[in-house]
Amino acid sequence: MGEWECSLGVATVISTNLLMEQLYLKYQQRPWTETLKLVHFCMDKPRRSPVSDAPDGPLLSCMEKLQRTLNDKSLFSVMNRLESLSKQKGLNSHVSPSGTACYITSNMFYIEVQLEKDGRVMDAKLAHLGEAPVICDDLVQHLRMKNYDAFGKILEDLSNLYQIPGNSQMKAKGYLALQSLEKDLHSMSLLHRTQDVNRVTEVLHGKVGHLVPRTGGTPMNIEFYISPYQILEAELNPGSLVCGTKAVVTVEGTDTLHKLPLSPLLVDSQAEENGNPTFLPLTDELSVDLSAYFLLKFHQPIPLSLSNLEDIQMLTGIQITALKLAPLYELIIQSTLKEKCSEDLSMHKSRFFVSLPDCPKHCYFINKGSEKSNLAGALVSKIPFTHPKCVPAVIEILRHQMAYNSLISSCVSDKYINEDDSELLYFEVIPHKNTSFSVFFIHPMSENLACVTIDVVTSREVQCNLHLHPQDPTLNSSDGFISRSVKCCLSVPVVMRAIYRNATKLEADSGTQSTEVDTKQKSELPCEQIIDSNRFEESLSAAGQQDLLKTNKESVPDCTEQRLSTAKLETLGDEMEKSNTTVNTETLSRVEEINCAASTEALMKDK
Repeated sequence: MGEWECSLGVATVISTNLLMEQLYLKYQQRPWTETLKLVHFCMDKPRRSPVSDAPDGPLLSCMEKLQRTLNDKSLFSVMNRLESLSKQKGLNSHVSPSGTACYITSNMFYIEVQLEKDGRVMDAKLAHLGEAPVICDDLVQHLRMKNYDAFGKILEDLSNLYQIPGNSQMKAKGYLALQSLEKDLHSMSLLHRTQDVNRVTEVLHGKVGHLVPRTGGTPMNIEFYISPYQILEAELNPGSLVCGTKAVVTVEGTDTLHKLPLSPLLVDSQAEENGNPTFLPLTDELSVDLSAYFLLKFHQPIPLSLSNLEDIQMLTGIQITALKLAPLYELIIQSTLKEKCSEDLSMHKSRFFVSLPDCPKHCYFINKGSEKSNLAGALVSKIPFTHPKCVPAVIEILRHQMAYNSLISSCVSDKYINEDDSELLYFEVIPHKNTSFSVFFIHPMSENLACVTIDVVTSREVQCNLHLHPQDPTLNSSDGFISRSVKCCLSVPVVMRAIYRNATKLEADSGTQSTEVDTKQKSELPCEQIIDSNRFEESLSAAGQQDLLKTNKESVPDCTEQRLSTAKLETLGDEMEKSNTTVNTETLSRVEEINCAASTEALMKDK
């Protein structure tokens, strides 16, 4: 029995070896490309389920990694790459009889890619259902640069356009509604527009921002906000690609019916008395009921205050669901750290160190507030709507929020540990209702606290007030100067540095004048004359001010943090009043001009 089992095992090994030998002999004369083609042919059916859930998922994953590593230099390899990519996106694909064209198809659209014999891309055409094919430069560019990730993203976006419940006819109406919206938005962007208007002006002041129409597979996008630093960067680096905050315009399927326009509604060259465009009524002839709505989709979620969120929902008439409320400042800090830091920093930090040139290091304590209604917010990645008239008002709210977020995020950095023994200036940022907040700090020439309140009225209007203790000397910074500085740079650290510089300059000038007067009157005044305490405080030398600001690393931070506690700040805030001290007009005007220029210059130095 044992001998029989042994002989059976030997026979199995021999038969296996013989089979492998026969397979080797069969395919040794064939090129490797044909073998690859045979394997690829066996996997020709697309799978809409995720790769990891598919039975052949590991094989597809391995093929994708190999294709990413290999440089597509032949017609066959490019075809394989296109077919593999179409399968990943749940689309069909086939090669033309000539072998030089690849068709990527769905029920609602198809893409035709024409190739040379050596694999180079000639052109790429896109055709939606019922439309003639159009050459798409964006698709051609991505394919020629071997940027298959961007090409795959376009395939995914095209597929998502038609993820609307219903048959092909209903999906086609969804695409028709999107076309109508795009025409209205484009017409609105041309209203009251001058020929020589630049991009930045359009971004910040245009009815619908800076609009880029949909081209081929790239959806329409709206650039609606750009920060002062980005504007300056673009001016100093001509030709550089500096992009602000954008939203993509698209359509998405829902579970509920919405009335969407089937043709443009904007009345040409007509506007109401308030400057808003005029639209035709959304009648049954001009609309269709679809399980879909339009979307403004953001590349990165935007922290929105609860009040602004409610205003947007009231404008659009659609509730934004699946939002998680949290303290607004916590969300702004989280988004800022995610943008500034490559590594994963703790999102629960509230103390940050900001370094500026020609100034002691700043330490900002950010009071995140609570989830109370006026201090809460949410991260919003998309805003649904059904009518083009909603877009200008929604964009204005978004601009307002972005300006406010820029100010708060200017106090956030990836440094939350003081790495050296350098001098520190301490500040605490405390939120108020809506889009206003306060910055508390120690008066440069006394032990009392001072406060700057900043109210972001709109994205274009900022109101600031400086509050001092009645007995403290002026800081040589008017409310108008602070407001203009904030509007100019939208940076709290840069503005606070300007305030400290003004105070230092006034103190130094005052000290010089006092010295001259004392020298002149020395022979006339008795030695025992008592110096007025307030005059002495105002004439404090610049060196004395620096000594007052210097801190001991081990003992002072705790004391300073105690001074900046919320309870004490709120108590002191009630006792503060706006300083009415009169400052020389010419000197103040000159200081304001110098510091406004310094604020702008610092934006580039800080980077």
